[in-house]
Amino acid sequence: MARRQLRLPSPTISANPVGDQLVNLPTWMWLSSGWGPVSATAAVPGVSVTATATPGSVTWSMGDGSTVACNGAGTPYTAGVDPAAPSPDCGYVYHRSSAGQPGHAFGVTATVHWTVTWSGGGQGGTFPDMTTTSTASFRVAESQALNNGGG
Repeated sequence: MARRQLRLPSPTISANPVGDQLVNLPTWMWLSSGWGPVSATAAVPGVSVTATATPGSVTWSMGDGSTVACNGAGTPYTAGVDPAAPSPDCGYVYHRSSAGQPGHAFGVTATVHWTVTWSGGGQGGTFPDMTTTSTASFRVAESQALNNGGG
C-alpha cells in the first residue's frame, strides 16, 4: 500500500542555451524540479510501513537518436560560465540541426530512475525501481560563418 501511495513528481526539464540550441555548442541539461526523496506511509493497527523513493539517475533521449545517462539532476548553467564550456555532469552536443524535424525541433525525453525502499515492523527491503518521464522540444539551429574576402 505504501508503494502505491507514492506520488512521484514529474521532472521539469531545463537547458542552456535558453531558447534555441546550436550545432557544435555544448547544451547543459538539468532538472529544475522533481528531484528529491519522496515517502509515503501505510498503517494498520500495530504496524506501519514507509516506502521511500530516491532519484538516482536520468536517461535523456535527445531526439536525434542519441541518449545521455546522467548520475543526478545535472548542474544548472550560471551566468559568467564560458558558454562554450561543457556541463560538468550532464550535457550534450548536437551535430546537426533540427530543421528537418516535425516542428523544426527534436523531441527530448528525460526519464528519472527511482530506487524504492521500504521499512516497517522491524524489517525492510526494496521494491522494483520506478520511473517518471517528462518531454521538451529543443530547436537546434546551425550558425554558419560567411567570409566575403574582407575589404
